[in-house]
Order: sequence, then C-alpha cells, then structure tokens
Amino acid sequence: MPTFEVILRDGAVETVEGADSYQQEGPMTTFFRRGDGREGIDSWSTRMASFRTADLLVVRRREALGALSGSGGLRAVAG
Repeated sequence: MPTFEVILRDGAVETVEGADSYQQEGPMTTFFRRGDGREGIDSWSTRMASFRTADLLVVRRREALGALSGSGGLRAVAG
C-alpha cells in the first residue's frame, strides 16, 4: 500500500500510512483508504488523516518497497 509524504508550509513533514488516495473536502484535504477492489472514494472508504489545504506545500505518493520489487523497476548490475 502506498504512503503519502505531506510537507506543510511551516516545514513540518507528515507521513500518512495506509492511505491510497486523497481529495479536497471544503477547506481540508483528506487522505483515504478505499475498500478492496474499489476504484473511487465512497461511503465505505476510511478517513486516515486530514490537513488544512491552505497549509499544504507538497504531497508525494510513495509506493511500498514490496510493491516495487519484481515490477520491472531499477536493479543493480555488476559491472
């Protein structure tokens, strides 16, 4: 499952684990965990964290390391 790294205007860095999507809800940006097999955010989604949208500077999605292995990503080659 991906992890989100959130950098706030005051320089604080927050990590949101367990969320796989986010959306703006009024003045807040909320991170969600969707149910298995669900494509969008709906009433069955779980809210994981919320931040004031005006306070957000950067949101980065990081894939879990286990999800990257064996996916055709970068690999070391002896030279």
